[in-house]
Amino acid sequence: MRLQTIELYAVALAWVLFIVVFLARKRPPRARETVRDPRSIAGLVLQVAGLAIVRLGMRPSGASFMHLGPLGSAAIAAVALAVLAGSLVLIQTAMSTLGKQWSLAARLVEGHDLVTTGPYRLVRHPIYTGMFGMLLGTALALSQWPALLAASGVFLSGTLLRVRAEEKLLLAAFGDAYRDYCLAVPALFPRWPRADKGIERTGKG
Repeated sequence: MRLQTIELYAVALAWVLFIVVFLARKRPPRARETVRDPRSIAGLVLQVAGLAIVRLGMRPSGASFMHLGPLGSAAIAAVALAVLAGSLVLIQTAMSTLGKQWSLAARLVEGHDLVTTGPYRLVRHPIYTGMFGMLLGTALALSQWPALLAASGVFLSGTLLRVRAEEKLLLAAFGDAYRDYCLAVPALFPRWPRADKGIERTGKG
């Protein structure tokens, strides 16, 4: 079986598992929504557009990501599959940590908590980090590098919109506690080495 065929099946499986994680997540008792920012939906549209660019930029059969030869292609494939697997674990863990507070739109619910446990000790929006990882892994496995660059720009633009909408609500709700959290923990990509001490965060991405 050719490497590109293996990658295609692996990527398809990863996205099936992503859907399963989303649909099979444990749903706690429904909480009453207190405030919502609909502008985050525009960010979601851009994120989906970024993923679509990866799909539209799929490389022809037999082509490699950057013409690195058989060993280079195998190395990129290994990195792609590792990124996809890690992203799935990150997304699932983050959704479980948020529980009732997770939603597609930026919102607060009754009894909203500031959560910084689990993956929220590393980044403030681990679900978005995981989604970007899914985009990156898919592009490395199946797409072309210009498509990856374009898709990343569109996806991250949408992510920035969502982050701003969510954090505006969180700052209004938690004030200095959330400001301290923002100073200690980066938004999307972990610091290395980390200097954070943890705090406690609220929901969505």
